[in-house]
Amino acid sequence: MAMRESDLQAMIAAAFPDASVVITDLAGDGDHYAAHVVSESFRGMTRVAQHKAVYAALGGRMGGELHALQLTTGVPS
Repeated sequence: MAMRESDLQAMIAAAFPDASVVITDLAGDGDHYAAHVVSESFRGMTRVAQHKAVYAALGGRMGGELHALQLTTGVPS
């Protein structure tokens, strides 16, 4: 099963409305993406907590519709 880039973008944007979200399809197969997410809501969170928050926004789709996600997160400078 593959996930559309636009669906991935929408799910993350819905969870973090203030975020800048950049999605890159790494393999052209809809299964391997990179996501760069910058949100003020991450301020004060560890990097691990930021990543967990993004994975939670995906509603359990990791390992199913979405095989791999190279994730980078941060706060606005």
